[in-house]
Amino acid sequence: MKDRLPSSLSTYLPIKRNLTLAYILSPVVAFLMIAASIGGLLYPSAIYPTDESYQSFVTNDMINLLIGLPILLGSIWLTRRGKLIGLLFWPGALLYVIYNYTAYVFGMPFSLVTLAFLALVLLSAYILFDLLKSIDKKSVGEQLSGVVPVKTSGWVLALFGVAFFFRAIGMLAEASMNQTTLLIPEIGTLIADMILSVLWVSGGILLLRRKPLGYVSGLGLLFAASMLFIGLIMFLLLQPALTNAPFALADVIAVLAMSLICFIPFGLFVRGVVSKGKSS
Repeated sequence: MKDRLPSSLSTYLPIKRNLTLAYILSPVVAFLMIAASIGGLLYPSAIYPTDESYQSFVTNDMINLLIGLPILLGSIWLTRRGKLIGLLFWPGALLYVIYNYTAYVFGMPFSLVTLAFLALVLLSAYILFDLLKSIDKKSVGEQLSGVVPVKTSGWVLALFGVAFFFRAIGMLAEASMNQTTLLIPEIGTLIADMILSVLWVSGGILLLRRKPLGYVSGLGLLFAASMLFIGLIMFLLLQPALTNAPFALADVIAVLAMSLICFIPFGLFVRGVVSKGKSS
């Protein structure tokens, strides 16, 4: 049964059951993000006992408040208003949370705070799974067929996924062969990269094969990737102000150039979804 929107709206979201559970649990994720981020910013020496974790995660706490929290709450708000784009953004916002806090879980020495980060990952993953089960994939595929850049988006996701996966594997293998030690935060980020890369490749292949799940997940994956690139640029800009790290202009330019490859299909996908919403 389709989930009926408020009486002021005459459209229906393409879902097979109501989203009550996701609506209840997602604000819990938002609250935990706020608590974890503010805790890290106000008590960095207690939360991040090593210099490496301080350098890596204090700035990221600010980014989570500036990007992660708004995109999650914004996706929920758009979905409540009956916007298809909000429904498709929502999994991407949750994936952003999963990626970031996976890096925290594996990138810090274990402590009680790690349990909070793990709770964010597991709860977000559960909501993501519930959302994907609730969405009427066939309906979304029929609506978006012919109006979104399937080939461009599919290839970008697949190639990005392959590139980032083998980059992570290569860095871990090189460190092992050269008997060098990677910093723990770096290991956490590489593990998060590998998980996200697998999802990028899977989503890209599904899009290229024009599977309903590909249409449902494609925008969310591009959304998460785009927000992570923006977050990385902001991280590089804010890190010198929040820590004693030097400003890396070359890194900012390199990330910005790479991000354009993702921003273009993301923008085209958004345009297709929005135009379909207006015509419905």
